[in-house]
Amino acid sequence: MALAYVVPMSILPIITVPQPVLRETSAPVERVDDETRQLIDDMFETMYDAPGVGLAAIQVGVPLRVVVLDVGHREDEDEKNPIAMINPEIVQLSDTRRVYEEGCLSLPDVNIEIERPSEARVRYIDREGREQEINATGLLATAMQHEIDHLDGKLIIDFLSKLRRELVVRKLKKLARQV
Repeated sequence: MALAYVVPMSILPIITVPQPVLRETSAPVERVDDETRQLIDDMFETMYDAPGVGLAAIQVGVPLRVVVLDVGHREDEDEKNPIAMINPEIVQLSDTRRVYEEGCLSLPDVNIEIERPSEARVRYIDREGREQEINATGLLATAMQHEIDHLDGKLIIDFLSKLRRELVVRKLKKLARQV
């Protein structure tokens, strides 16, 4: 028997390169409501199923400034530390940089070494509509920057030279035709 107040979550289709929607700038969320919270729940379900450590709403075809993250579950499946960010904004980046090999759910089987600031402070609204601020280091700082890039239409392949970027896109187009 299903309970009336339990809302089922859905695994959403993840959009992959070369779909042009991934280059769109996402619009701010005007109001945090049940629809926003359902989107967040569905995004977490999709991210965990993929599996990934982050997902931006644009990657599931919703051009809103919503991001979900959980870098903790990679090491220990029982240790989930989900973070939902609505209208995230980077307010400070460190001068110290680090290189991390990044993957992306919208670029299957592509990993790229990217140098980014090693620390980031991000202001956002949580799923209850409260303003929050988080200081992140390491993988969380990298993942936050990566997902916020998605909200601005930027992909990890943009960190590559034009030639390498074209090779990756050509490979992904070829894979898409085979499906």
